[in-house]
Amino acid sequence: MDIREVIRDVPDFPQPGILFRDITPVLDNPTAFQAALDGLSDLIASADYDKFVALESRGFLFGAPLSVQLQKGLVLLRKAGKLPGETEAETYALEYGEATIEMHKDALSPGEKVIVIDDLLATGGTARAAGNLVQKLGAQVVAYLFLVELEDLAGRRLLTDAPVLSLVQYS
Repeated sequence: MDIREVIRDVPDFPQPGILFRDITPVLDNPTAFQAALDGLSDLIASADYDKFVALESRGFLFGAPLSVQLQKGLVLLRKAGKLPGETEAETYALEYGEATIEMHKDALSPGEKVIVIDDLLATGGTARAAGNLVQKLGAQVVAYLFLVELEDLAGRRLLTDAPVLSLVQYS
């Protein structure tokens, strides 16, 4: 199944001139969702890793089933103030302002190998911040994994410490 055919294009969202790539039809179609999970799994078939680090919130949708399917741990990376335990934080720049993401300090051990996973790679800021958090905890990113990559936004240029893998690319 070609996942690109299931992803919906929404013009002028969230503002005029933006073409939004909507993955919700993939999630609504069990056959497409399974094909997406299988495709992502195939991209990392030869990777040596211990856990997934899934970015809030749509990264959870792909990280959780893959962690079960592939029998790997799952670490949730959340917006500031959402995790109950002691956390490590990383602040990064947005187009207008800043954002902070956090993970539990005990979520990763030194030397663990992880795959950072999210639904979409755009400018790369959030994924870069995730990679920085992984490194702060002494672990290593072995790959960045995305369902969709918006190549025009060149997000992979920030992710030079590990391979960037995406199932669907738009240029």
